[in-house]
This record gives sequence, structure tokens and C-alpha cells, in this order.
Amino acid sequence: MVDFVLVIVAPGQGAQTPGFLSPWLEIPGLRDRLSAWSDVAGLDLISYGTTAGADEIRDTAVAQPLLVAAGLAVAEVLLSPAGAGSAGDGGAVTPGVVAGHSVGEFTAAALAGVLTPEQAVALVGQRGQAMAKAAAITQTGMTAVLGGDEEEVLGAIERHGLTPANINGAGQIVAAGTAEQLAAFAADPPARARLRSLSVAGAFHTHHMAPAVEHLRSEAAGVTPGDPRVTLLSNADGQAVASGAEFVERLIAQVARPVRWDLCMATMAGLGVTAMIELLPGGTLTGLAKRALPGIETVPLKTPDDLAAAGTVISKETAQ
Repeated sequence: MVDFVLVIVAPGQGAQTPGFLSPWLEIPGLRDRLSAWSDVAGLDLISYGTTAGADEIRDTAVAQPLLVAAGLAVAEVLLSPAGAGSAGDGGAVTPGVVAGHSVGEFTAAALAGVLTPEQAVALVGQRGQAMAKAAAITQTGMTAVLGGDEEEVLGAIERHGLTPANINGAGQIVAAGTAEQLAAFAADPPARARLRSLSVAGAFHTHHMAPAVEHLRSEAAGVTPGDPRVTLLSNADGQAVASGAEFVERLIAQVARPVRWDLCMATMAGLGVTAMIELLPGGTLTGLAKRALPGIETVPLKTPDDLAAAGTVISKETAQ
């Protein structure tokens, strides 16, 4: 029998779309959960996830707690004893591996037991506010580079004084820096590559975010993390981290350091991952996995209708 290894992943900022939470609020208990976390975040997350426009949820201070709360709320539905993958007679489902992209690492940390959901929502709220303030200091942004030779792409990014803020694998690298640097890069792109400006408010995961690092470190000082209960991968180098304290320190430092999602996927391959479920709002990370991890089963959660397919995947793991 071939081992079945499930990874649950959480997307990063930019995955949110207007109204993405609306269909999920029909699930019993989910509205109450989000309402409680709204109090923790100091934001009306339900309103932002249902009726707010694209510009409102593009705001870093809104997008980050909204994404983490949405991911955790749906994960509770998915992984609970009565959830999509349960026969109703067992305990809560535990995935083999968890990982998150950028702000999604806070979701992953809570799933792994490093943080409580309330701690994750509270800290990510502080992260979002601090990163928004840092982004306001200088006009910065991010541009996705699709295709091209990786060495040539990285060389062009360096030549223009930009940072490869996300190295996502599957032929996707995100360059970040000032508006002037990005404009010069667009006028002199790498050969055989397409550029796409991202709808984010700053140069995340670069030195421009240094002020946010110190703020988040101060806010996290009172948190006593638990050690991960499952294999938890880090954006810093793609490796599994066994210490909760170390993972929290990585969460803090990662604000100003590049995301190495390519290395996370390489570790998934080494661990023998056979299936991936991407939490709400899914699609980005499963799309990368289809190209970088051929043969694995992928389920992006976009609407409650996707829970059935996710439940089928989970049942395979629990049947082992």
C-alpha cells in the first residue's frame, strides 16, 4: 500500500477577493467564530469578507487578519470530528504536514498548535498594522515575474536594486522594491518572462519592512508558544521546525525576509506528500503545486461545495 501524506496549506496576501466569505457563513457556528475573532482583531471581519470592496480588503491591516481568520474558521470545519473528512465516530483529523505562504504561516502555526487561534489572529492583526505603516514610508510594490530563466530573472532583479521577495517555484518569482525600481524593471524585463503587477500595498519581505519586525517582536514577547504537533514547514528555508519558540522567531523575522515557497514544496516532495488541500481562499498554492509537484492530488477550498472533495482526500489519510 502506498503511503498517503496530506499537506494543508494556507495562502498569503493577495488571495482575498470581494465577498469570498459570503457562502461560508451558512455553515453552523462559523459566523459566531468569525465574530469572536473580529473582537480579537478589532475589525469587523465578517463585513470585510462579505460586503467590502476590493480596495478595502487590499489594505494590509485588513487583509492579513481577514485571511488568517477565514483560513482557521474553515480549517475547524474541515478537521473537526464531525467535519468533511470524518465518518462521525472519530476524533479530530490531523494532517501530516502544514505550511503557509507569508501571512499564511500564522494560520499554519495555529493548525500545528504553536499558537492558539486567538493568538494568531491578534498577532497577525499587529503584523498587518505594522506592515501598513512601514509601507507608507516609501512608495513600494511587488511585481510577479512569470517564466524566463531563473538565473537571468534573479540577475535582472538584482541589477535593478530589487529583492526577490517570493521565490515560489514553478517559474514564478516576485520582485519587490520602490515604485521607481519597479518601473525601470518593467522597462527592462528579463528575456522570455512576463511581468504582472501585484495588488499589494508595499514591498513585503524586504528591508522596507524592518520597522514592522521590531513591532511584531515586541507584541509577541508575551506569547508562550507550543511545539508543533505536526510537521510544520518554514518559509525561511522550507525546513520542518520542531520548536515552537523558533517558529515564532521565524514568523517575526520573515516579515523582512524572502519567502522560499520553492523550498517548502521541495521538502513536501521529500516527505512524500501525495495530496494538498489549500484553505480559503484557495487556488494560488494548489496552482503552483500542480506544476512543481506533478501527480499530487490538489483541492483548493473556494466555496463550501469544495468540502466534499476535501473530505474524500482526508478520508484517505484517516483510512491508513
